[in-house]
Amino acid sequence: MEQRKYNPRSARGCFVCSVVAVLFWSGVSAQSRYSISEEVNAGTVVGNIAKDLGLDKSTLKERKYRIVSSNADPLFHVNQNDGVLYVRRKIDREEVCAMISTCLINLKTVLENPLEVHYVEVEVLDINDHGPTFSDKETRLEISESVLPGARFQVKPSRDPDSGLFSVQQYKLSQNDHFRLEVKNRGEDGKIPILVVQKPLDRETAGSHLLVLTALDGGKPPKSGEMNITVIVLDVNDNAPVFSKDVYSVMLNENSPMGTTVVQVNATDSDEGSNREVVYSFSNSMNQIILNVFDINPLTGVLTVKGLIDYEEKDRYEIEIEASDKGFAPLKTDKSVIIKIVDVNDNAPVIEVTSFSSSIPEDSRPGTTVALISVNDLDSGLNGKVVCSVNEDVPFTLTPSLKEKMYSLVTKSLLDREKRAKYQVIIVAKDGGHPSVSSANKIDIVVSDVNDNSPDFSASPYTFYVPEDNDPGTSLFAVKAFDRDETENAIISYRILRDGSENNKITSFLNINPENGDILSLKSFDFETLKTFQFQVVATDSGTPSLSSNVTVHVFILDQNDNAPVILYPLSSNGSAEGVEEIPRNVNAGHLVTKVRAYDADIGYNGWLLFSLQEVTDHSLFGLDRYTGQIRTLRSFTETDEAEHKLVILVKDNGNVSLSATATVIVKVVEPKEAFAASDVKSATNDEEDSNVTFYLMITLGSVSTLFLISIIVLIAMQCSKSTEYTSKYLQETNYDGTLCHSIQYRSGEKRYMLVGPRMSVGSTIVPGSHANTLMLPDRRQPGEVGHI
Repeated sequence: MEQRKYNPRSARGCFVCSVVAVLFWSGVSAQSRYSISEEVNAGTVVGNIAKDLGLDKSTLKERKYRIVSSNADPLFHVNQNDGVLYVRRKIDREEVCAMISTCLINLKTVLENPLEVHYVEVEVLDINDHGPTFSDKETRLEISESVLPGARFQVKPSRDPDSGLFSVQQYKLSQNDHFRLEVKNRGEDGKIPILVVQKPLDRETAGSHLLVLTALDGGKPPKSGEMNITVIVLDVNDNAPVFSKDVYSVMLNENSPMGTTVVQVNATDSDEGSNREVVYSFSNSMNQIILNVFDINPLTGVLTVKGLIDYEEKDRYEIEIEASDKGFAPLKTDKSVIIKIVDVNDNAPVIEVTSFSSSIPEDSRPGTTVALISVNDLDSGLNGKVVCSVNEDVPFTLTPSLKEKMYSLVTKSLLDREKRAKYQVIIVAKDGGHPSVSSANKIDIVVSDVNDNSPDFSASPYTFYVPEDNDPGTSLFAVKAFDRDETENAIISYRILRDGSENNKITSFLNINPENGDILSLKSFDFETLKTFQFQVVATDSGTPSLSSNVTVHVFILDQNDNAPVILYPLSSNGSAEGVEEIPRNVNAGHLVTKVRAYDADIGYNGWLLFSLQEVTDHSLFGLDRYTGQIRTLRSFTETDEAEHKLVILVKDNGNVSLSATATVIVKVVEPKEAFAASDVKSATNDEEDSNVTFYLMITLGSVSTLFLISIIVLIAMQCSKSTEYTSKYLQETNYDGTLCHSIQYRSGEKRYMLVGPRMSVGSTIVPGSHANTLMLPDRRQPGEVGHI
């Protein structure tokens, strides 16, 4: 705030007078009142309140004499020692009492013990510390040249923060011929200056007039403020604006950025001054959509983009632009601007699957429709021309429909679900724009199953080894088939093919589980009666129509030790194994007494017989070869030896649970002559018996050898057809020591098997269970070799 300079002596004299007046008034009234000029320095004495109120100065501090105020920064404070009231800080009357003619500040002072309250009024006197000011240093008035004398134009008044005489008291106008000044008093609002036209204006003579308006306050000397007034003489508006072109037509690309210049229109006015100035705007008839998209500069007439230009939404705009002058009564002209939107490739093709079958049978012919595809591009021209394609790794293609932008997704080759059950077709739509825009849509197509695969057995043919004497009704083995189809088409049922032929009679004793292929026998097998047979199993799926396949099953019966040895010699006339041998007494040691012959219907170890003496009268006389059954003398007879000896020979096979038979030989020791006569008679009989026994043995050995040879050939053929390594050979044992023994070893997978050998090799083990007559030998192949049975 501007602080007025004043004379210290006159201020001091004024202060003394004020104090005297207050003291005189306080004698009359209990309330003290003081006055002080604004802008005095802090610490200036206002008055001695204690003295004026008759208070005891010595008790002021004890009674806590003070000013009670809610203001955080009070204007005054009282000294508790002497009761003098001081100015705490500079006081700006215009700040404290704005717009108030008399500025009074009420103070409340308090004493305690006893409580006393005294009121003090301080009047802040105004000083002329402000001059009149105008809000604008310069102002402009536009007055038409057609106005008549006496026309009045109000001007913004000046303001002075001071009050009373120090406020604005008068206005003065600079000397001129056309205007005079009138002042109107509006009371609290102050004085208002008014320009009055006192002489007609002529724009052609003087286009403008410069006036100076001065405001004065009532100070001594007075303070003043000035404002320059420029009076513009306006031309009479008698000409409307005229556009430079008859037609405005432009092309505008869609998606043009905001601020892009579309066109600039231009209109001129032959008038002068404001009547000549043209302002551009949109016609009132324009809708809000156009106003949201375009904008026009009112001064330059430049039409610019304001919003989004979308060809697909609107491809042509017709805008009415209005040119208006700035006359007192403005004249206007309208002109249409036609804007054609140029399409830009800003829309990707839209792919829509209108009809879709998510699954297709695998036996569908090429050309079968899977889905109907519609493609749409909102762009125009080449930008809206769309070409569709699908990925090349699927057996599907797109064929155009009769209707534009419609395609059919069809199969282009045969399908096979077993090779591939699901396809993901990617449809790509690409327009013809530069650069082109494309889009893609993915369709998952499932190939549904058709019963086009017959069941496939895990092996063909099957070869199984079944021990004889099996329990009827128990499972022997199982066949397994697989179908590459799914659901019902893959459900397999099994049955045994029974054609009623002679070779297939054995199938009447077999049964198969139709669900899992387990095969069981309704009777026990006897190796000695049936050694091998084959039959066919048919696997049929549940499709419509159903498909089937069959497989040949080869079954080999494995021998079990179920036959006891049969004594061939000695054999009495009543069928008992008992015979009598006569030998001379003079035979030497090692003499062949006789040979016990036996036969076992089993084969292999089950048919390998060993002989032993179970009972003998004299162990020192006779010995028995355990492998050949020959009985020989161990020493010469003496006179003390008995004439008749009984030998009980035990014949047993080599089965896991061996079976046995016994033969009794009575050896009679006779004199040489008797023995010679008996030998002639016996030799003839023995020759005939030996001839019969030899014949039977030859037939038996030949049959057994033939059967094993056939078995070996079948095994080799089967394994060769399966490309599996089989090794089959007869074992040549140097220490052959059995009766009617045959042996064969073969390999299957990671195991080697030996059947019916005369002697176990070192390191071999007997396989228990159904392979009781089979030896399993350690496999000496390389680790990389794999075989199957």
